[in-house]
Amino acid sequence: MKRFKIIFLLTFFMVGCSTVPITGRKQLNLVSDAQMLPLAFSEYKTFLKEHKLSDNKEETQKLRAVGSRISKAIDAYMRANNMANRADTYEWEFNLVEDKEVNAWAMPGGKVVFYTGIMPIARDDDGIATVMGHEIAHAFARHGAERMSTGILQQAGGIAVALGTEGSNRSNIWNAAYGVGSQLGMLKFSRNQESEADKLGLVFMIIAGYNPDKAVEFWQRMSESSKGNKPPEFMSTHPADATRIADLKAWLPQAKLLAAKYTGSN
Repeated sequence: MKRFKIIFLLTFFMVGCSTVPITGRKQLNLVSDAQMLPLAFSEYKTFLKEHKLSDNKEETQKLRAVGSRISKAIDAYMRANNMANRADTYEWEFNLVEDKEVNAWAMPGGKVVFYTGIMPIARDDDGIATVMGHEIAHAFARHGAERMSTGILQQAGGIAVALGTEGSNRSNIWNAAYGVGSQLGMLKFSRNQESEADKLGLVFMIIAGYNPDKAVEFWQRMSESSKGNKPPEFMSTHPADATRIADLKAWLPQAKLLAAKYTGSN
């Protein structure tokens, strides 16, 4: 088994580095979409079985309308940049679940969930687009695969070997690697990944036709909502409020330029 793990890791190290589109950051990626997507879709179905969808049709429709615009923008970007095969792997779905927690997440393959608790803070289409762009950016940048790749290194291939297993063992590996526990879907991303998702999210919301200046206002509202209280799960690994807001303001000009470059292909 030890020899198998070594061979496995050496094989994947040969193809284990990739580049995040738009930002150009090099990342470790030892987990393929063929491994990630079945896990994501399975865990997503399990989540929906265990959580009640919101009865608020107006908010659900609003969420799905924003999701449709942003997903089309990302799809157009990928197809215009030699990523048509990857675009074909996305099976977009947007759901609003009844939960007071301030939370939202996106799984690999385009499965997106908002909790009703975040909607009053999102407030409008631009606010929803801010959250949507950020969460989808995590999936687009393959932050989940990067997170699991780190786990592979830490556990000397144990996770990678177990990816081929079935049933509860596979589910446990998924949850352990993602650090989600009962918060299925909420990846414990690094601060750098969160910042990268902020930057990509700005670009995506601009391409989709939303106002990126409103992103700063959303994060200011999020900051206000957590003052004096335990930070919401949504913010648990995010950059400090002041840092995030300052970074967003600094990134806006560049994001607008990047988006303008790709808007023509949208």
